[in-house]
Amino acid sequence: MAAKRSGARSKRSRPIDAGLQPAPPPHSETPLSLGRIVATAVELLDDRGVDGLTMRRLADRLGSGVMSLYWHVDNKADVCDLALDSVLEYRGPPQVGESRDWRGDVAHMLEDWRAAMLRHPWSASLLPGRALGPNILGRLELLGESLSRAGVADAEMNVAIWSLWNYVMGATITRTSFDLSDDDRAAGQQRLSRFSERYPTIERSRLLLDDDWGGAFTKGLDFLLDGLGPGRARPDVSAAGPGRPRSA
Repeated sequence: MAAKRSGARSKRSRPIDAGLQPAPPPHSETPLSLGRIVATAVELLDDRGVDGLTMRRLADRLGSGVMSLYWHVDNKADVCDLALDSVLEYRGPPQVGESRDWRGDVAHMLEDWRAAMLRHPWSASLLPGRALGPNILGRLELLGESLSRAGVADAEMNVAIWSLWNYVMGATITRTSFDLSDDDRAAGQQRLSRFSERYPTIERSRLLLDDDWGGAFTKGLDFLLDGLGPGRARPDVSAAGPGRPRSA
């Protein structure tokens, strides 16, 4: 997990040698703002992907000079952090965090998270390796609050949060990368049928023809939440203690 952003813009408030400062933007340029830069970066990422985002392209789309951008952002990585956090803003129902329906709160939050990443597919590839901004941290805090109301102990909280994180990320990446046409899926199922003795279960369930991604996400989430709710058997975690599970 990448570390939280650490005041990247604070260094711009420190005095620096005047000869190293970029020239102020000409009066003829359209005025820039951080919000406008981030919104335009999101549009560019939607159109061109992460590799297609360059500071030159961003400046051209803004009708600005490249050096003018550096009055507001540090570099491309800074732009990606800001764009990623902007698309993951959660505007859930006002009762989230106050309702007693913890399952409804969690399901709404995670379904919204998945939908946001599907609208901006580049975000799923960026999130694992980028800094965590206030919007995604806010989601995780609300998630933790809801799980606490479900009775998840502090010693198990990290495992629960990372399990749900991994589920959302895996479901989103699979959906965006496994985007076959109807003809492709039908051809795959026909080939699978010829080997039904070797793969009887997935041939019988017609796995390759199932494209109900939203329904599968919702049902799978139910499976996970069933294991987190009140009344489940609680393992003894006293020896292991709290903490994020180690990667394999």
